[in-house]
This record gives sequence, structure tokens and C-alpha cells, in this order.
Amino acid sequence: MKSILVVGAGRSSSALISYLMRNSQRYDWHIIVGDKIKSAAEEALIISQGNGTSIEFNLAEQDAARKIIQTVDVVISLLPPSLHVPLAELCLASRKHLLTASYVSDEMQRMDEDAKANGLLFLNECGLDPGIDHMSAMKLIDKIKREDGQLISFESFTGGLIAPETDPENPWRYKFTWNPRNVVTAGQAGADYLRERKQVHIPYKNLFKEITSVIVPGWGEFEGYANRDSLKYMETYGLQNINTMIRGTLRFKGFCSAWNVLVQLGCCDDTYEMQKVDSMTHFNFINSFVNQQEKRSLHDLLIQQFGANENDLHCLSWSGLFDTEPIGISSGTPAQLLEHILMKKWKLNPGDKDMIVMWHRFVYEERGIRKKIQSYLVVKGDDEKNTAMAKTVGLPLGIVAKLLLEGKISKRGVCIPVDQEFYEPVLEELKVYGIDFKEIDK
Repeated sequence: MKSILVVGAGRSSSALISYLMRNSQRYDWHIIVGDKIKSAAEEALIISQGNGTSIEFNLAEQDAARKIIQTVDVVISLLPPSLHVPLAELCLASRKHLLTASYVSDEMQRMDEDAKANGLLFLNECGLDPGIDHMSAMKLIDKIKREDGQLISFESFTGGLIAPETDPENPWRYKFTWNPRNVVTAGQAGADYLRERKQVHIPYKNLFKEITSVIVPGWGEFEGYANRDSLKYMETYGLQNINTMIRGTLRFKGFCSAWNVLVQLGCCDDTYEMQKVDSMTHFNFINSFVNQQEKRSLHDLLIQQFGANENDLHCLSWSGLFDTEPIGISSGTPAQLLEHILMKKWKLNPGDKDMIVMWHRFVYEERGIRKKIQSYLVVKGDDEKNTAMAKTVGLPLGIVAKLLLEGKISKRGVCIPVDQEFYEPVLEELKVYGIDFKEIDK
């Protein structure tokens, strides 16, 4: 019997664990779900049937963690990114495969040769974004190249949003479907990309001003902002001679302008702790970032000093930022306080449905003729627990684990799923779960 250890039983784990449990009897697997809080692991198994065990797994307790890892064949990590490297070190010492949905860190990349020498797959970036974006993009890039096409431009944006029927009064059209802290601090390193053969760096203060308009057929207008370093994927995707290469995050129209007000205010700063937080209201919080020398209303000052428009003010007001309600915590950085305030309105409530939207645009030349392809994906969640985010993050990891245990994955070392042996079977099986791309040729 093969064993799979899933480490981390948070909000993104439900679809992965359900997939593994459904397949456990068919493939004779034993599924172990480990979490620092054992009750979270137990709860994650309640909704599924199969060969499963819940355990306490605390990476800080190295000896106990090592003994557990030694008993399994594959480890799937849904831990915070900062914990992947110490987990990978244990996997390397125990000669066990490791799969994650997180970006490859420099520390992880340095394990490549050792992983290869031990015949191990350390697969990263195998979730939604990064993950499904890589696989769906490479499928079309390889197809264009096989037909002697020359890529000129590639743009890709992905967003975790809310479905149209959820919270219709919400002007942001957004709620937390991923780690709230990561949402509040997103983009603080700025973004790097290529546009018309010019390398561009967008600092954080300008990130939400530089947006790309995106029309998704049947779903309307969205806006995308660049995310992280797009340049490093030029070599990964085999697009060294391309003119434009942009990867980013997708939001409904109007989100970026409103969020930019919070960025310009300094509400997303995570580098220092604010004072007198225990007596602070929502209004006190946002008002503390405004120049108080001018005797004008907060609304007027936000318009004058930060360029806020009426929609921006409506978004901030709807989120409770002008309310006199106490924040409710005793200490924290601006980012932590903002997260706490937004969580009151931005958490998924019973009956809420999230929605994933992914969009690619390819421009290429084939036999002297310029062509375009738009490829897009829209996935809606079932409810506030069985989310589209959990499906699109978890299912690719589960499918790759199955392929690996079946001996259908030959790749070894530290890598991401850009090879055909990953993207062909994973994208094909994802269709069974309604995760299927549509394409428009122009």
C-alpha cells in the first residue's frame, strides 16, 4: 500500500483531500492528513470516505516529523511558503517526493542536484497560479511552436473573485478566498515584466495604477495588474525572443483604483506596529494616515491628497473603514489592522460562492500572418467551504501525486509543471471537474 502525507489542513485543502480519499481504495493508498492542530486534520477527513488517518504534524518537532515522513511515499505540502524548505530537507534526508503549490524559492532551487541524485521529484508551483496557468499556457505555446508559429506577445492574468450572485451589494466584487494576510500585503516587491522589448519595473506605489483591461467573453470587463517577476518565465516557457511577457493578478473593474487608495495611505505597511490600537476605531485607523493640517472632511482629504474617486470612497465605506466600530485587537501593524477590519466584511459567509477567472492572450506570427488566441477559464465554487480556489489549487497536486505513484512522471529534481508529461494528463483530468479552458482565435 502506497502512502501520501498531506501537510496542512487549511482552507485550500478540502478538494485535495477529498480527491485523494476518493481514489484511495481504487489505488490502494493510505492518506495521512497532518496539521499542527490535530482537530483541523480530523475535520478535513470527516467529509471524505476512504483509507485515511489524521495526525498532529508539527514541523518544529523535527524528530517526530522525520519519523512520519519516513513512513510515506509522497509528501504534499499546503504549509506557508516559508516552511517548504525545512520540510524539503526532511524529505531529502528520507528520500521522499515533495509536491507544493508555492513558488520556487532560491533555497528550494539549491536542492535540485541533491533531489536528482536521490531520484526525487520536488515539484513546486503546481496549484492554480502558479500551476494551472503554467500548464495551460505551455500547452498552447508548444502547439503554436509545433505549427511553426513565432510568439510575439504573451499576457496572463488570474484572479480569485466572487461569483456574480454572491453579495451583489459588494462594490469590490471580492472576498478573501486565500490567505488574507497575503492579499493585504500582495505586490509589495513590485513587478517586473517585458513590454515591446522593454524591461519594466513597477514599484509598489504604482502597481495598482498600471492596469491592463481584460474582456472575458460572457463575463464582462476585468482589470489586471502585473505580479512578481514575469521575466524569469521567459526562459522557463522557451520565450527568450518574445516582445511582451506579462503575468499578473485579475480583479473586477474598479478594484485596483480603490485598493490603490489604501496603498497610498500606507494601510498595507507591515513593517511597524501602530500605537494605541486597543482604543482605535475603524475611522481612527484610516484617519491616522491623512494630513490633518487641513480642516476638511476625511472624504474630501482622500479626494484631494490621494486622488480617490466616488467609487473608491464607496468601496472604503462599504468595508466599514469610516465606521466608529472598535477594531477589536490590541496591537498590530497597519497591514494586520487592515486585515482584521476587512475580515469583518470580506470573509465568505454561508451560501457564498467564489469564482476563479484565468485569462491568457497569445499574439504570434504563422507564415507571415499575425494571429491571436485568447484562452480563458471560469470556475465557480459550490459554497463557502467547497470553493473554486480549493479545487483549482488542490486538484492539480492530487492528480500529479497519482501520476507519480503510477510511474507516469519521469521528471526529477526541483521543477515546475511545464513539461508535457505534466500538463497533458493534468489538464485532461481537470476537465472532469469542470476546469476546462475555452479558446477564441482571431
